[in-house]
Amino acid sequence: MTHRFTTFSGTHAVTLIIGVAVLAILLAGARLSDRAKTLVTAILAFLNLTAYGYTQFAWSCCDHAAALDNIVPFHLCDISSFLGGYALLTRKQLACELIYYWGLAAATQALITPAIDYSFPHPAYFTFFIQHFAIVGAALYLPLCEGWRPLQPFWRSPLRAILWVNVYFLFACLMNLLLDTNFGYLAHPPPHPSLIDHLGPWPYYIISFEIIAFTMILILTIPFLKKNQRHGAITG
Repeated sequence: MTHRFTTFSGTHAVTLIIGVAVLAILLAGARLSDRAKTLVTAILAFLNLTAYGYTQFAWSCCDHAAALDNIVPFHLCDISSFLGGYALLTRKQLACELIYYWGLAAATQALITPAIDYSFPHPAYFTFFIQHFAIVGAALYLPLCEGWRPLQPFWRSPLRAILWVNVYFLFACLMNLLLDTNFGYLAHPPPHPSLIDHLGPWPYYIISFEIIAFTMILILTIPFLKKNQRHGAITG
């Protein structure tokens, strides 16, 4: 029997501990040799690029029809999965920027307050956490194992990340209007406990989204401010 997933439960805590441990092993292993780095790159790229396939399989195992939000891959983390795989394989600067900022700002929040109904051992439980840990893994792998750095001067990459997240907000709002969906949780709060519950009523919490996104992106830039400028972007 599959139980309903409960945020901050024992299952949630154990899942996070295991996920963090696996990521730590992969990232540490990638730093040992070029062969290990190639293997870890392949694992993370595969998990990100195939996320849509294995999450759709999980939804097909549910006891009710999947909502359109879960079929069309327009949530920020769905897009981040594609970006993560693309960035790992190509090292394109913009893709690296977006997966770093979006992955660590958004996917980590999804891991802390998962928008999921099904708990262990349902396939949806496994695929949700595999996808989001794979996004975080890609976001950490690029700077820690490949030497990726934001552009110089320091404000260029954060500014581009902020501009692109607002492009996503506009796109998600348009899709929500046309499809009656809730991509980006911009139409209404999710039914599960989340940070949004503390940001005020709709639509005012969208303003809070903007402030939090801006703040998180700036915070994520701080570790690079004192890095030697010779560690520039991998590619233009």
